[in-house]
Amino acid sequence: MTIQDVINELHDLAPLSYAEDFDNVGLLVGDKNQTVTGILATLDTLEVVVDEAIENNCNLIVSFHPIIFKGLKKLTGKTYVERVVIKAIQNNIAIFSIHTALDNAFQGVNSIICDQLELQNKKILIPQSGTLKKLQTYVPKDHAESLRTALFEAGAGNIGNYDSCSFNIEGEGTYRGNEDSNSTLGEKGQLHTENETLISVVFAKHVESKVLKGLFSTHPYEEVAYEITTLDNTNQYIGMGMIGELKIEMDEIECLKYIKQKMNTECIRHSKLLNKSIKKIAVLGGSGSFAIGAAKAAGADLLVTADLKYHDFFSAENSIVLADIGHYESEQFTKSFLVDYLSKKITNFAVVLSKTNTNPVKYL
Repeated sequence: MTIQDVINELHDLAPLSYAEDFDNVGLLVGDKNQTVTGILATLDTLEVVVDEAIENNCNLIVSFHPIIFKGLKKLTGKTYVERVVIKAIQNNIAIFSIHTALDNAFQGVNSIICDQLELQNKKILIPQSGTLKKLQTYVPKDHAESLRTALFEAGAGNIGNYDSCSFNIEGEGTYRGNEDSNSTLGEKGQLHTENETLISVVFAKHVESKVLKGLFSTHPYEEVAYEITTLDNTNQYIGMGMIGELKIEMDEIECLKYIKQKMNTECIRHSKLLNKSIKKIAVLGGSGSFAIGAAKAAGADLLVTADLKYHDFFSAENSIVLADIGHYESEQFTKSFLVDYLSKKITNFAVVLSKTNTNPVKYL
């Protein structure tokens, strides 16, 4: 198995095309064609984590956060980032980061938090725009079924809990080929009329290349007429944050203590308590002040997130309780999730959980 094979498995979980524009995800160090001897999963890639990989004969580190976030102009070992990269290269260890691609995945970071808090009826809090596309193409009626099948196998026609979704209209198409044409149906220079089916399917943007491959390899025409448009429709499976419900509502203090225990955090910074019951909870792992408005609009009683600044707490405006549990604390279960996921997908060598606590924040 190569590093690229592992990346393909991770891409199935969290396609990199859904990562935020500011992010730096993917293979950051190493050769994608290198054979994998072992995988180490971590939240952050520090020097001690690279040492862990060496000790465990792991030549691939799958990290949540990217060690290289901004451009590196020098590799002199002056900063911890440079030292990590140098040590990884010297020991032929590759580093892959999944970060906001996993943040935006339905089974990703925020789903992990919801499961940790045992929330029910979880939904995406801030759906990502521009993730759905529509293909329309015209095919001879006798070839419509085989083309639909090819498109479905490529991932088109999946809408929510349904697959093999399409819309079809029958009509007549006309064309005339020139002397250089090689038409499957009709004669050169002659106007031809063909009974055709208009096929329309919706697909997620990360499978576009597969959908087009299925289209071109199956369609009988020399020149395939098709169009792809990006939809404004909400994608209920891609986006930042989640919202769910407690099985039984709690009072605010009880709920905060519950979150503290379930999320294994030493303290919670929170906004003014409102003397009301908590039932609906929004979550967003990592820095989540931008989700306050969305949480309020969704009717959340409480938002669990991190890195809130002083003035962010005023944004609660007596309509929601804001709970800052810490950046590391909100994402700490991610590396265990990655180990479990990869262990199920890859069975011919060990996937190792990093034992290093990479939290840079300490509490007195």
